[in-house]
Amino acid sequence: MDVTASLIYIGGLDMKQVRIPSFLHDVFGETQRVGSILAILLFGGLLTAALYFTFPEMTAGLPVWRSALALLLMFDIFSGCIANFTASTSNFYAARKTNRLVFIAIHVHVVIVALLLQADIRHSIAVWVYTITGAFVVNALIGKQSQLFAAGLLLSVGLGCMPLLPEIQPYMLIICTLFMVKVLLSFAVDHYGKATNTGGEG
Repeated sequence: MDVTASLIYIGGLDMKQVRIPSFLHDVFGETQRVGSILAILLFGGLLTAALYFTFPEMTAGLPVWRSALALLLMFDIFSGCIANFTASTSNFYAARKTNRLVFIAIHVHVVIVALLLQADIRHSIAVWVYTITGAFVVNALIGKQSQLFAAGLLLSVGLGCMPLLPEIQPYMLIICTLFMVKVLLSFAVDHYGKATNTGGEG
């Protein structure tokens, strides 16, 4: 298969919509393009694997269950970072304000990962507090033109400050960075302006 045929094939997959089972609506929305699903899963899986093989010290000496759970949560963070940028997932939460607030509130993944990997818990708590606080601020601006600017500003401040955390492990820096992007920008922002067009919470 040559490059042109490959691009046509991938483009065809990206145009094909599939209905998502109800228990996965919080991840993919109600319908999703096949190409988008593949991109989400590949990004999450490949980045998780890259960290696992690049930083063997990350899970060295840990029980298998702790390593497996940490890797699963990392995959969730990485995949969700991309999924929340899709129209289907963004619009799903735009119509369900309560779901969005609950999602933000329960997102403690980065702290749990740090505990599982025995990383510096102070760093993960600092990132978590900043990210969740910022996400609630951004969420409160839904329907206003300033929402995306506020999200971009808060994200830029967070990304600029994280490398300054003393002795933060490089793999935790990557995890914290993607966590912040996922919750503060990818999820908290109504990317397609649907929240202003919906009257209920779905």
